[in-house]
Amino acid sequence: MKLEVKDVRQGLEKQVVMALDLVEEGSQLSQQEQVSRQLPKGVTPKLLYKDIIRIAWPSLVELTLTQLTSMVDMMMVGQLGAWAIASVGFTMQPKFLMMTMFIAMNVGATALVARYKGAGEQEKANLIMRQALLLSFVLSAVASIIGYVFSEPMIRFMGANEPATIEGGTIYLQIQMVGFVFVALTSTITAVLRGVGNSRIAMIYNLVANVVNVILNYGLIYGRLGLPKLGLAGASLATIIGQFVAFLLAVYVIIDGKQYLHLRLKDGFKPHWQSLKSIFNIGVPAMIEQLVMRTGMIIYARTVASLGTVVMATHQVAMNIQAMSFMSGQAFAVSATSLVGQSLGKIRSDMARFYADHTRRIGAIVSYILAIAFFFFGRQIVGLYSNDPAVISQGAEILKLVAFVQPFQSAQFILAGALRGAGDTRATAIITLLTVLFVRPGLALYFVHIGLGLKGAWYALVADQLLRSLLVLMRYRSGKWQSIRV
Repeated sequence: MKLEVKDVRQGLEKQVVMALDLVEEGSQLSQQEQVSRQLPKGVTPKLLYKDIIRIAWPSLVELTLTQLTSMVDMMMVGQLGAWAIASVGFTMQPKFLMMTMFIAMNVGATALVARYKGAGEQEKANLIMRQALLLSFVLSAVASIIGYVFSEPMIRFMGANEPATIEGGTIYLQIQMVGFVFVALTSTITAVLRGVGNSRIAMIYNLVANVVNVILNYGLIYGRLGLPKLGLAGASLATIIGQFVAFLLAVYVIIDGKQYLHLRLKDGFKPHWQSLKSIFNIGVPAMIEQLVMRTGMIIYARTVASLGTVVMATHQVAMNIQAMSFMSGQAFAVSATSLVGQSLGKIRSDMARFYADHTRRIGAIVSYILAIAFFFFGRQIVGLYSNDPAVISQGAEILKLVAFVQPFQSAQFILAGALRGAGDTRATAIITLLTVLFVRPGLALYFVHIGLGLKGAWYALVADQLLRSLLVLMRYRSGKWQSIRV
């Protein structure tokens, strides 16, 4: 079976590379012709695409399957009623807000590990991994306690005002907080593995976790497979059990000693202040970016929640579907982060730019395919979540807007990934501050106020995406990221 999977993967890689070669050769754009002529001797677009796909395809599979699991979760929860979808929706932003600390530190860890891998300094890469795990443990432990204790106030703050959504959201969030530390540590291990270009292992252990999650969802939500019927609480419990399985497998991977990164427990987890300072130098701007983003998203979500439970349910379905469209951009962003970081570690800023440019081209192709699917099959996709005619009709209209932003969204993710790989996190933090904290919630409040309802809130999201894409592109084209020291 392993040979069959490997053969399929290699066949897919070959077909994608051949297709991209045809695009490269047939393009009449002078900019692309100039890039091809400027490639160093012995380096061809085909070689660049192979490196990009080698890292991106496991990440794409992993992220897509993870999001599919989230979609299946939402579909199963949706059978309980619109109140259940809304309840889960009220938990999303508080949970993501608490994740900002260790997610931001992971950005620093990924960039530093990629640099040290490129410079051939394996021990320093292992040191960064240990320090990143220490940080994640401390930060997530504090966040989990706060999140558990204040679950109900946070759900109420997000706009829940009906007994069913308050109770359901509180239970769901409290259970999530119980497994929060394991989520944090697994994400850190995934981040450092991606830094050295090893995204395949993360794909495998997250795939196993997703399978566990879906099976337990079926059992614990509806009382099947001999398991108790727990409804919404069962969906949350299934999620954290799956995440715990991923944690165990991830720890085994780095302890086993067969990877570039090797966790030796005898080396201990004593703080190494210089390494922590390096992580913080990159991570703190990323944390500010994440905090700003979540603050803006909370204001945005509260604005939508004011429109009622059914509208909130529709919005949550659309957001869940849009999150699926993030996966291709995020997967190729992983390639951009890793390859840009490693190239700069080798003092090859030219190669860093070539990798970023070629990664963006692949992402563009995928984004247009997704846009077509969302535009023409919106009703069918939303219908998988709910049989409520109002949810389906309005959701399908929102997916047309999701389709429109796909190319811009993809380019934004990938170029931001390249900037993070270079350690240029301050610029992305400032861009996020402007767009997510001011543009999106400000326009959403205005459009809802003048009576545009849910569609108005999504017009605000589109404006945010377009402006953010433009600003990220301008920062990337400035070239300042190529000379940043970490």
